[in-house]
Amino acid sequence: MYRRSGFHLSVLCPPPWDDYELVDSGNGQKLERFGAYRLIRPETQAIWSQALPASEWERSDARFERSGSSEERPGTWQHPRVLPDQWLLHYDGLAFWARLTPFRHTGIFPEHSAHWGWMQQQLQAATPSPRVLVLFGYTGLATLVAARAGAHVCHVDASRPAIRWARENQEASGLHDHPIRWIVDDVPRFVQREARRGARYDMIIMDPPVFGRGPKGQIWRLHEALPDLIGTCRQLLSKKPLGVLIHAYATTFSAVTLYNVLSAAMRSYPGEITAGELVLTESAAKRPLSTALYARWSQ
Repeated sequence: MYRRSGFHLSVLCPPPWDDYELVDSGNGQKLERFGAYRLIRPETQAIWSQALPASEWERSDARFERSGSSEERPGTWQHPRVLPDQWLLHYDGLAFWARLTPFRHTGIFPEHSAHWGWMQQQLQAATPSPRVLVLFGYTGLATLVAARAGAHVCHVDASRPAIRWARENQEASGLHDHPIRWIVDDVPRFVQREARRGARYDMIIMDPPVFGRGPKGQIWRLHEALPDLIGTCRQLLSKKPLGVLIHAYATTFSAVTLYNVLSAAMRSYPGEITAGELVLTESAAKRPLSTALYARWSQ
């Protein structure tokens, strides 16, 4: 960890999962195990050589193939073996569905679990029923962590299929009676309306994409829109907020950039801001693989 004058730069690795494993990486790819199935997906960070022999990689159950050079275009999964349309994974009492999507994702980002313990600790130490806003919530794993910790959660995503998937994860986790509002909306417009309404939240979590479109075709570009979004979110914080957490995957950003954007928005609040990288560690060669950037404020 790098520390200087209140600036904390760190590398976080999630706790071990029984149902997830980064087996190996290299040559622009990563070999992962999601439950019983091994998947190969593109990974631009993995410019080194693979540690395991080709025979181990050939045992994979599916490989994602890009259509062209753009990561934003859909690709295809090659199936040497038959896979179910979806299969259930578990982590710390939660259950959620994994699926193969046309954009290489599975609906699960294991690196995010590096923050779940912090979320639970902050929420469980708060007054009863803290309010949490989850933006770009996708399949809802952070939402489920917050709801199980006793929070009233508002989950916002522009994708109706993603919201359906998140609600299925809620049912699979047995949290159907927990207070979660599922909102299909353009995130910047939603937070602007919430600010005008005077809504307040004790914790805000966001996982914005590099590029995206809202339900009505609104364009989202991370490097253009993030500072204004965080500024508006600051207006939504309660008098004694518990935390703000940002994940990002933009290769043109650095953790220092995220730190500076978040610290500018939170300068009037006492507390600590940390920033850095989220990494997964291979089971084969024990090498760390950087998967995301983050910045986090808390009291």
